[in-house]
Order: sequence, then structure tokens, then C-alpha cells
Amino acid sequence: MSTTVYISAWVLLTLLIGSSLAAALLTEDGSWKSAYLPGETTHGHYQIELKCSACHDPESGVTSKSCLECHEQELEDANDTHPASKFNDPTNAARLSVLDAQNCISCHKEHVPHVTHSMGVSLPDDFCFHCHQEIAEDRPSHQGMAFNTCQTSGCHNYHDNRALNENFLRKHLEAAEVPEAQTVPTRNGLERYLAKQKQPVIPLTTAEVHYPTNIEASDELIADWAGSAHAKVGLNCSACHTQDNDMATWQNAVSHNTCNGCHENETAGFLQGMHGMRLAQGLSPMSPAMARLPMNPNSLHAELSCSSCHGPHDADVRVAAVESCLKCHNDEHSLAYRQSPHAQLWQDELDGKLPEGSGVSCATCHLPREVHGSRKSPQTRVQHNQNDNLRPNEKMIRGVCLSCHDLQFSLDAMHDAAEIQSNFSSSPDHSVESLEMVRKWFESRGNQN
Repeated sequence: MSTTVYISAWVLLTLLIGSSLAAALLTEDGSWKSAYLPGETTHGHYQIELKCSACHDPESGVTSKSCLECHEQELEDANDTHPASKFNDPTNAARLSVLDAQNCISCHKEHVPHVTHSMGVSLPDDFCFHCHQEIAEDRPSHQGMAFNTCQTSGCHNYHDNRALNENFLRKHLEAAEVPEAQTVPTRNGLERYLAKQKQPVIPLTTAEVHYPTNIEASDELIADWAGSAHAKVGLNCSACHTQDNDMATWQNAVSHNTCNGCHENETAGFLQGMHGMRLAQGLSPMSPAMARLPMNPNSLHAELSCSSCHGPHDADVRVAAVESCLKCHNDEHSLAYRQSPHAQLWQDELDGKLPEGSGVSCATCHLPREVHGSRKSPQTRVQHNQNDNLRPNEKMIRGVCLSCHDLQFSLDAMHDAAEIQSNFSSSPDHSVESLEMVRKWFESRGNQN
């Protein structure tokens, strides 16, 4: 075979490989793109790692602006303890020369797994030393403490200290401070909607389902719909499956975009969380097969949408609160739930032995109910961003744990990794000292009330 043929074959092969790799770059949701990743991404971003433009700008590269497009509201809600504005102060210029804390990527770099710690921090875990090396002089209680222990559960977080700041801890010094009514807020979205209507809303009946004649719908399915909130507010099949009740536009599958028409807050939370963040970036839906946590082998190829957890017709939130979660999640914490005290409370509520809101389901903690609005007109919403209060886990204390437990117990439980894995099936074996340190601090200042 002549040299010309060899060269032609080599050129052709090079062009084919180059074209394939170029196509991978141009495809938003192509697995081939992973070949270009310079390193493993963090737990928080691995789902969208193939959407390079989510973080990388063609001109400016990776900047804090990209981070804030997703995390700015979260930092604002947390009353960020270390905002960039703090370091814009000229008095902190010397500190900036050591650590540029104005920029997110000074502390959070992607694709560097060999130096990445929990919370996606890519600095050595004693980074607090750079600014607080003299803390023991102001706080004798910190004498001898290593700087890699600052973020131990129950002590400090860099951004969100709502459950750890001194004034909050001071309010909860009494160990016996347990809420009298150990319940979560009652959902009231349906009632609020009906009360706002100028005319009474008449629930639809099974005779008003409205779907094409070539579609088969079982009596059970229609009965489920007739008993749902959708029927109660006057929404039939065509309201969700068509555009403007035009049967020519009928679609069997309903996406989150349809749900967003009425459930805007819930959809926004879903798209911010691990369940929906791929959809928010224009990627294919998340599936358990993509997850880094252990998942049920029988559910690996399911695609996550609103109807993955909520039955699309009966919308039974009790099913979504536990059964939908355990259909996919197969990790130790999830598998231990059914034998936990929380699960027993949940079953007692389902059986009518306890009032509504007394049970503790998966959703009670991971999709918590939040009260918005005024005292006269409170609105209870379910936070559908399931990782909103997950990391660091102290974020769960104010909105979840304190509904039933005192602060000391809550801090102790969140500090105990084995207790978390067992789904809180026993009592914590260690007591976090933060509350006692706060007590002594205020006593030393003569400010204890």
C-alpha cells in the first residue's frame, strides 16, 4: 500500500475523530463531553457538569457572577456572615492579600477533587486561621482549639450561622425548651386559593373529565382525579394535557412547565434542587442512575419530574412524603427510616392516632413546610428544593428540628454521624459544647438575664 494511501487514511481518521469531539462540545447533553472534564466535579455540581456554560463564560471564564446566578438568594436568606462587602472594607485590605474572600472561586474551585473538602471548599480546612489567628485572646474558651475544628457541627459555618450565632443560642439556653405543640404547619394553599375567588368554585364531577375519545382512562384513574385538589378547583384533564383546551395539542406526558402554571413556587424550588437542577439548565431529566448516592436498582432509569413523586392524578402528598422517596433512595439513612421513631409517628398520624402534622416523614425534614406572609394571612408552602437545608446540616435546625426538639438535642443529633445514618433511631452519644460556652460568655460579661 502506498504512502499516499496511508496518509489519506490517517487524515480521514483524524477528521472523523476531530469531528466527533467537536460535535460533543456543541451538544448540550452529550456524554462524550465528559472526556473534556479536567477533573471530577463536586457533589453539588456533578449533575450539570456537561453544561459547561453554566459556570464558564467564553470571555471571562469562571467568575463569582456565575456562582451567584444560582446561590445569591440563598446567601441573602442566610444573612451571609462573610459577604463580599465585608472584604471591600479598606480595614480588611491586609486580609485580602492573604485570601481574596471577595470571590467565590477563591474558596470553591471545581475539578480539583484532591484538594476539595466538604461543602465544596478547596482550601485547607484550617482556612479560618488567616483572619482569626488571635481568637483565643478574645475568647478564652477557644484556647487550644485547632483551626480545622471551627466548622465542627455546632460551632461555626462560613456563610450560614442562623442556628449558631450567639444571640440565637442565648435564646435557647434552657434544655427543657421544647414546643408545646410538636407539629409542623398545616398546608393551606387550597383553602387560600378558594377564598380568593370572587365566585364560589364548584368542584368538577366525573362527567366533566374532558379527554379525547381515543384515550383510554380507567374508572380508578377518573375517581382519583375526581377526589383531587385539581377537580376541586375546576381543572379537568384538558387543563393540563392540552393548550387552551385544544384537543389537537393533547400530550399524554405533562412536564414541570405545565405544573409551573399554578405551582410557581414549588416548581422554582424543584428546579433549584438536586431533583430538578438538570432541567433548569436545559439538560435531560435527572435519573437515579446518574446519582452518586446508593439508589434502588429497580428505579435506575426513572426520569425525575413533578409526577415522579406526585401521582399525576390523585396527587396524594402522603405518598410523595415517604413512598416516593424510598422508591429510589437506597442509602443507609433512607433504609433505616421505617424502623425509626420518626416513622412510627408518621404511621400513627396516618392511622388517625395523632393529629395532622405530628408525624415525621422524609418530606417533613427534607421538603419542610415554610410559613410566609403575615400573621393575619399566613401561607404555608412546601420547600421543594430538597437540598436547601441539607448542607451544612445545621441549616435544618431552625426550620425543622426545633418544631419538636430543644436546641441542645438538635445540635447533638446533627453532630452525630452514626445517629444520622441510623435515621435518629437512638440518642446522640456526644454533647456539643456551644450552648454552655455561650452561657459562660454572657455570664462573664454580666449580661445573663
